[in-house]
Amino acid sequence: MNEVEWWRLKAGELNALAARNAVVILPVGSTEQHGPHLPTQVDALLAGEVAHRAARRAAQRTPVVVAPTVWSGLAEHHLSLGGTLSLDLATFHALLRCLVRSILKDGFRRVLLLNGHGGNIAALTAIVNDFAIEFDAPIATTSYWLLAADAFGKILERQANVRHACEAETSMLLALAPDLVDMARAQGAVGPTGRELKDAVGTEAAVRYRSFKSRTSHGAIGDPRAATAEKGERLLDAAAEAVAKLVATEEFWTLPA
Repeated sequence: MNEVEWWRLKAGELNALAARNAVVILPVGSTEQHGPHLPTQVDALLAGEVAHRAARRAAQRTPVVVAPTVWSGLAEHHLSLGGTLSLDLATFHALLRCLVRSILKDGFRRVLLLNGHGGNIAALTAIVNDFAIEFDAPIATTSYWLLAADAFGKILERQANVRHACEAETSMLLALAPDLVDMARAQGAVGPTGRELKDAVGTEAAVRYRSFKSRTSHGAIGDPRAATAEKGERLLDAAAEAVAKLVATEEFWTLPA
């Protein structure tokens, strides 16, 4: 099987992949609190795992390589609960710009910023639009759980998709790093524990800043009690398949800008 991990490849091998117009997947996560039962690395770990699984699948159809995961994102709203490292928007934009610029200078042209953190979504949408215009290259982004939403909905029992330190994320961590999961504390990690904005105004169309602590006293939203490692494997495979399909869809990259 072809190697897909940037860090394991030599410069000459990466140059050869660039010459073949390989897609570069750049996982973008976060380091933040994940309730009383999960570690702070969840978003970065899952973004990287999905990226590598997807790349191994997509490599059968198109050249692809996975860059090292960006482990910090926009997590200001989690700082109220501790254990969180966050960038501000300007730094996030600048960091990703430097990385994408480097990837393009290395000879690659197609870049997918694979997101693993809900707080990054709005910024990444604006950022890839900026980069595509500035660099005149097909730069894209997706959040793995949104891309695999239909499949996730059929696997999960108590929620429709990923929330936070929930049935989905806890299941995927049980599959990947069970030693980092404290299921004895999952009973006390069902949320939200506070009133949600959409319940107050009757719509999700209105947006305002809220700290996570104002929404959930323990840091979790969802129900991790239903999590299982078997469910986690199915979720990871579904996400990998969805991302692999996107990466290998030539028209996605070649439609006129």
